[in-house]
Amino acid sequence: MSRGGGKGPSLKDKLDGNELDLSLCDLTEVPVRELAALPKATVLDLSCNNLISLPSDFCSLMHLVKLDLSKNRLQQLPLDFGRLVNLQHLDLLNNRLVTLPVSFAQLKNLKWLDLKDNPLDPVLAKVAGDCLDEKQCKQAAVKVLQHMKAIQSEQDRQRQRKLQAEREMEKKREAEQRAKEAQERELRKREKAEEKERRRREYDAQKAAKQEVEKKAKKENVQTRKPASSPRPPQPPRHKHSWSRSVLRVLLFALLCVLCTLAACKLTELQRQPLCISVNTLYEDVVAALQNHKTLQNLLQQNSQQ
Repeated sequence: MSRGGGKGPSLKDKLDGNELDLSLCDLTEVPVRELAALPKATVLDLSCNNLISLPSDFCSLMHLVKLDLSKNRLQQLPLDFGRLVNLQHLDLLNNRLVTLPVSFAQLKNLKWLDLKDNPLDPVLAKVAGDCLDEKQCKQAAVKVLQHMKAIQSEQDRQRQRKLQAEREMEKKREAEQRAKEAQERELRKREKAEEKERRRREYDAQKAAKQEVEKKAKKENVQTRKPASSPRPPQPPRHKHSWSRSVLRVLLFALLCVLCTLAACKLTELQRQPLCISVNTLYEDVVAALQNHKTLQNLLQQNSQQ
């Protein structure tokens, strides 16, 4: 095994039963692959090396029961360090650790812990206390696990509260989105109704204008046709013409009656009747007047000729 790499065929030679001692090897990284090939090595000593960090795949060494990482330069442990669920004994003496990962609370089998000589957070340092004897180291394991479980629970609660807040925010956003969509639908519906009403008014206006034009054109056509029929002479009213004929008929009938009466009074035996005597006298007077009138006309005509 070469320094700094932890690699070489002699790794198995260091295995003593279930213990593998890699201390004082000047390691700067952990030979995880080779260690994973040795599941019997449940006790691993990596103390007094130059380890600054542990690779993430180190947590796959779940067969480890006892782990010594004391007197290195570790600044932090992997976030999933809690995967080492079989770990019972952990020595982190004299490193540069300030905090522990929250997954540390999952080390439910941990019974011994040493965190002395680390620049721990004051709260964590107070919880861990000293590890000067077996009893104190066991108490440190119990107290630190309880502390990390409390931190994990608090983080879980915070995570749940955050998740709940995010869900409520998402619901609020969805409700706002639904309200916005409903408002937009209502706006589109109102705009559509207004557009329909506008188009209906335009249609009515166009229809009214068309009817007005047709009415005006019809009126102009009527006015244009009237002069063509005006040269025809006006026809006398039929009722007036009929009235004239009726009067003429009555006069003719009366004249006929007079002639018949006069003939009867002159030519028949009725001439001695009083009525006929009056008629004959009237007739003779009329004839005499006409003769006088004719004589007067002749005299006037002669005087005018002289």
